Amino acid sequence: MTLIDDAVFVPAFIVTLLEMTEVVALVFALSGGDHGLRDTIAGALTGVAVIGTVALLAGSALDRLPPDLLLGPSAIVLAAFTVFLFRGTLRTYRRSRAQRQGAAGAFPAAPPVVSFGAGFSVGAVETTEAVIVLLALAAPGYGWTTLAGAVSAGAILVVLALLLHGQIRKVKITTLRGAGTAMLLTYAVFWGGEALHVPWPWDDLTLLPIFGAAALVVAGTVWLLGRAPLPVETKS
Repeated sequence: MTLIDDAVFVPAFIVTLLEMTEVVALVFALSGGDHGLRDTIAGALTGVAVIGTVALLAGSALDRLPPDLLLGPSAIVLAAFTVFLFRGTLRTYRRSRAQRQGAAGAFPAAPPVVSFGAGFSVGAVETTEAVIVLLALAAPGYGWTTLAGAVSAGAILVVLALLLHGQIRKVKITTLRGAGTAMLLTYAVFWGGEALHVPWPWDDLTLLPIFGAAALVVAGTVWLLGRAPLPVETKS
């Protein structure tokens, strides 16, 4: 299963990049001034570190279980998170249409404790979302590949945040969300089939047509549902 082992790197990378990009964007949005930014960043880093540590411990425990027994549960988790991420993709698409009517500015400056708490909440919540998917990807025996994808995405994003923080404030993640949704759906279908002993016609290469179909379904559904005029929500 060399191909799928290598391919797991991609969804791990995309999901981590997606969730951590939201952390960076929200940190800049929540901060008011340089001092508030430092406190918010400190809180976000603490939240990411706490959840990341829990994830490493959980991953170590899962690594001791037989991978074949985890294919079914992993497929179920990925399918459930596909629905969750799709809803976020749809909200982001709708909001991007509504932004022509006016953009929200940064929040006013807050006391250090409040800034730290806001950053911690953002870091913990977004990292938890990423961890759910990463553990599901790692569970069937792809722990090191998943970790490599996540760490690579985190490292790249840190560099980009330092160099392009002004642009990250305005980042649009609709396409990234859509790609992530399609990838999760792909692995949910593929691993679900393997758990049910479905004879995939091209073995691991079957991932490619499944992803193509999933991408078309996600893009088409988002476009159709996103055309309806709905109230703009305030949280992604």
